[in-house]
Amino acid sequence: MRLPGAASIHLEEITMPFSSWKPLLVLAAIATSGAAFAQADWPSKPVRIVVPFAAGGTTDITARVIADELTKAVKGSFIVDNKGGAGGNVGAAEVARAAPDGYTFLMGTPGTQAINQFLYPKMPYDTAKDFAPVSFVVRVPNVLVVHPGVSARSLKDLIALAKSKPGALSYGSPGNGTTGHLSTELFKNQAGVFVTHIPYRGSGPMLLDLMSGQIQLAIDNLPSAMPHIKAGKLVALGVTGGKSNSQLPDVPPVASVLPGYSAESWFVLMAPAGTPPAIVNRVSAEVDRILKKPEVIERFKGLGAEPVGGTPEQLGQFIAAETGKWSQVVKASGAKID
Repeated sequence: MRLPGAASIHLEEITMPFSSWKPLLVLAAIATSGAAFAQADWPSKPVRIVVPFAAGGTTDITARVIADELTKAVKGSFIVDNKGGAGGNVGAAEVARAAPDGYTFLMGTPGTQAINQFLYPKMPYDTAKDFAPVSFVVRVPNVLVVHPGVSARSLKDLIALAKSKPGALSYGSPGNGTTGHLSTELFKNQAGVFVTHIPYRGSGPMLLDLMSGQIQLAIDNLPSAMPHIKAGKLVALGVTGGKSNSQLPDVPPVASVLPGYSAESWFVLMAPAGTPPAIVNRVSAEVDRILKKPEVIERFKGLGAEPVGGTPEQLGQFIAAETGKWSQVVKASGAKID
């Protein structure tokens, strides 16, 4: 009995002698071994980790730590390539369009992987479809900092100052749609103040302007802000997690003044969709091992960052949950980018 429309197959078509099949088997073996060799030989050239922001920010710092450690771990060259612009969209789009051959990765952020899709009317990539999760690198609290010339020395002082001079203060962010941007918008909404937003192409240039007094305040990732806080070039008024941070034990959480306030950042390694699972799993396992090294833990701890690690599947689940959370934050803030 034959299914309707099925092709008729005759026995003589499949009972040819082995000598006739041998060339086909050889070709199949070559194709299979070629693919396996390509992965076994990886990396045979430099591997890029694209940072979608300017050098000097937390995304950049995190990527350079991981690139240095991966270079030692796999005996290949990992380099950081800064591609800032459009809240991280420029660099992320470049990775989304890259060949899925294991030679291009993205140091993703809440903006590139969860937030921007709700802010921008037109995205240059599909957040859910164009990337393969690789490894959760670090979780990072944010900190509200002001220029030393600002008279406020507490969160209550800052709120009172902003209310007394609506629009007179300006705040910087690493870019539209970044957690620095939305964290400050959330702060403004809950505090009932108006402060002018000045977006930058990353934390590095933003912090330079903040330290020179071109802008008055910012909410930035703790690792990039910490050296300047310790040097007295910036004054920390509040951390954005639910509790005080061990690196700034005397700085209260913003939630102590604005109950319920919470906004943290995270940094994750992503690959273009379609990257061979063998390469994705190898990099993920190496990063997970790297993040357990005492010297790496101490390095990130000194910056105020918490190493995470885990599997690609766990990272995918985390990003899905964060996407749902930040969609609500964007909606509540009313933020949009033309």
